[in-house]
Amino acid sequence: MEITIREAQQQVDDWIKTIGVRYFNELTNLGILMEETGELARLMVREYGEQSYKESDKGKLIADEMADVLWVLLCLANQTNVDLTAALQKNIEKKTIRDRTRHKGNEKL
Repeated sequence: MEITIREAQQQVDDWIKTIGVRYFNELTNLGILMEETGELARLMVREYGEQSYKESDKGKLIADEMADVLWVLLCLANQTNVDLTAALQKNIEKKTIRDRTRHKGNEKL
């Protein structure tokens, strides 16, 4: 099933209000976002970098860690009244205007 970003925000909000009881406060969720980002980073550097896997990494999936990061980001967006669909569209427009020729002229790319 495909869902839009807006639908994902609504599904997370519905879940929090029916199963999760309430949102953690914004600073707690920010800390959780950092934790989840660290867990994603740990797997990424083991899969694509030079680090080797540890026993504690077994069974963990990059996709699941990415979903955990997205979940908490959706929570924070809901708590701070950010429409991520509109924010992402605006951000793409900003990058398109700012970087229209920047990357094409980058010899490193």
